Amino acid sequence: MSEQPCKHITSITELKLPHAHVCEECIKTGTRWVHLRTCQTCGATLCCDSSPQTHMTKHNQETHHPVVISAEPGEQWLWCYPDENFVEY
Repeated sequence: MSEQPCKHITSITELKLPHAHVCEECIKTGTRWVHLRTCQTCGATLCCDSSPQTHMTKHNQETHHPVVISAEPGEQWLWCYPDENFVEY
């Protein structure tokens, strides 16, 4: 890992991987996404802040689920919202 991980990240024992490479909310409304993130609390795969709808940040604000991973092929990192901690794995 590239940085010292926070307690939210170190508490993860097994990664939740995306079930499909789609934003679950954008599919419902027919909107587009740029990149995808997967919540490490509930497994939801939603779009990132570069996407028009910013579904993952909205999910974090509503649920307070702290950690996401990139759901993009070839990317291996975690992001903790409350601690603003980025860690590659």
